[in-house]
Amino acid sequence: MKSSKAENHAKYHKIPVIQFEDQKLTSFSGLLIFQGLFKQIELKKRLRKCFDHLKVSPIFGRHLVVMLLIVHILLGFRRLREIDYYRDDPLVLRLLGLRKLPDVSTISRALSQMESQGVEKFRELSRSLVIEGLKRECLPRLTLDFDGSVQSTKGHAEGTAVGFNKKKKGCRSYYSLFSTIAQTSQFLDLLHRSGNVHDSNGADQFIMQCFDKVKEEVKNTIFESRMDSAFFSETILSVLDSRNVKFTASVPFARFPQLKEIIEKRKRWRTIDKEWSYFETKWKPKSWDTTYRFIFTRRKNKKQYKGPLQLHLFEPRDYQFDYKVTVTNKSESAKNVVLFHNGRGSQEAIFGDAKTDAALDIIPTKRLAGNQIFTLCSMMAHNLSRELQMLASPAVPRALPKRPSLWSFERLDTLRHRIIQRAGRLTTPQRRLTLTMSANQKVRKDLLLFLDVVKKAA
Repeated sequence: MKSSKAENHAKYHKIPVIQFEDQKLTSFSGLLIFQGLFKQIELKKRLRKCFDHLKVSPIFGRHLVVMLLIVHILLGFRRLREIDYYRDDPLVLRLLGLRKLPDVSTISRALSQMESQGVEKFRELSRSLVIEGLKRECLPRLTLDFDGSVQSTKGHAEGTAVGFNKKKKGCRSYYSLFSTIAQTSQFLDLLHRSGNVHDSNGADQFIMQCFDKVKEEVKNTIFESRMDSAFFSETILSVLDSRNVKFTASVPFARFPQLKEIIEKRKRWRTIDKEWSYFETKWKPKSWDTTYRFIFTRRKNKKQYKGPLQLHLFEPRDYQFDYKVTVTNKSESAKNVVLFHNGRGSQEAIFGDAKTDAALDIIPTKRLAGNQIFTLCSMMAHNLSRELQMLASPAVPRALPKRPSLWSFERLDTLRHRIIQRAGRLTTPQRRLTLTMSANQKVRKDLLLFLDVVKKAA
């Protein structure tokens, strides 16, 4: 129905007088869905068990500090000092079960007093929450990707060192090794390391532990893994092969001149598509005992033309090739193996989302254990946002060659803008606690959907 201009436009000139009152107003009405999720997974109770070995019992226990940090990251804040901006929010207080939030100095002191046993228990909890979701979904195939990611700091935090740092050269950093699950876009586990180690440092034991933990709980599933050239070693490949894990790994050309000779002697390449072609062979380095399947691929690229352009003349296009070698124990076609291995780029998107939206790149304290706890909180906040969306929609029934995520996930920052960061008022009409929000139909639909699926999952 068409309406007149006068019915749509209005003139507002007066600026209202600002008045501050102590009322039950919240800026994060959408936290209600996470309150239901926390209750369903018993997060507070399980966090308490992570620190029950400590003899001291401060007013704000370690489990409350960790839970506050998870909520802090879910709300979109990165620095500890920003807690002051919502310390009177009634919905945050109800979610944590507190009458008031601890001071920033209390949180900093608690992080500085964290110890390795509490870190390991919290790490185990983070991993177990992801595995519980995998058991619920009963996925026929799981793809675990492994790669390192840099966390930089301008300070001198304990355990940091100057090493590989592409964006901030010369800065001290951690270089943690992460394990992610391609199907759910979640973090499974991490190996926290200083910034001056090679990507493969401690990788064989870490990879073995990740697969052993998942295989203990998740049955009747095909396990796969993808890795870059830093993990190319007989030890790592034999660990995966002995556990019946189907893997692909990039092969470093610089270490094996024989590969260059094999490519130069090759005359016939089989076509995959217009850009890619391949051939394969059984091969092993001289120092290895086991022979694996090596797939040699090349990609046709246009050669850049340098010099003045003569538009009135016909100039032929020259092409050059980029070469890549992949080792695998998969028996599928070479095309599917190449697509599968190229799909590991999705892990970079997980790192990017977690650093942008879940503060994965923040190093808040000078103590190693405190920084490890904060990194695990960032991982858990990212995983919980994925878990909520997994409950709300079904998975794609068929796996694609590149193994993309089985759900169409929204970023955590998108969830904040659409649902979490909504104003509301807490009242108790007729002694019934009520959260009143604006009558936006889209927000109402999404919020009630998430509340309903969390309630059904309980």
